[in-house]
Amino acid sequence: MQSTKTTGQWFRSGDGHQWWFDSGAVSLDFAYSGAMGENPEWETLHTADDLAAWLDGRFTGVTPATERDLKDALALRTAIAHSAMAASRDEPPAPGDVDIINLFAATPDIPPALDGGSRQAGRSNARAGQALSAMAREAVELFAPQQRERIRPCAADDCGLVFYDESRSNNRRWCSMKRCGNRAKVRTHRANNR
Repeated sequence: MQSTKTTGQWFRSGDGHQWWFDSGAVSLDFAYSGAMGENPEWETLHTADDLAAWLDGRFTGVTPATERDLKDALALRTAIAHSAMAASRDEPPAPGDVDIINLFAATPDIPPALDGGSRQAGRSNARAGQALSAMAREAVELFAPQQRERIRPCAADDCGLVFYDESRSNNRRWCSMKRCGNRAKVRTHRANNR
């Protein structure tokens, strides 16, 4: 019933090139399920089943989602996306987005559980709303003033992706080394060979 804390997802660019983007946070991955993408094909949450599948890939033991869960998820996703973009510009999040994130963060999330016992307290499966709460709580941490500086845009001029730099040295520059990082290396190499 806990988050697997695996971050990242496959994206396909407009020209058909597929690449891995690790945003550095589950809540930012969630925002990139459609609310922050530069490509309309990145929208993945069309139905409650789509939401359930997305959550199942990141949280274990989540029950099927309802249409109400989908509506809530889209509201939270938009608030996280707007707040991430604001943070990448070194701006505070909008008060309305803060209210939405705080509302979801205030609801019960998925409690931690130690494997191996024979008795379970509470529900054996988490609800979709609990997974949304867990992501909202992560967003509260990400958008706090002391962490906000770690949310930044990709250094490539032609890329608008935003990520959380979870590196120890706090020096991540690219959305993906296989995409923008590699293109920058190629440009530098060509410029040096001229």
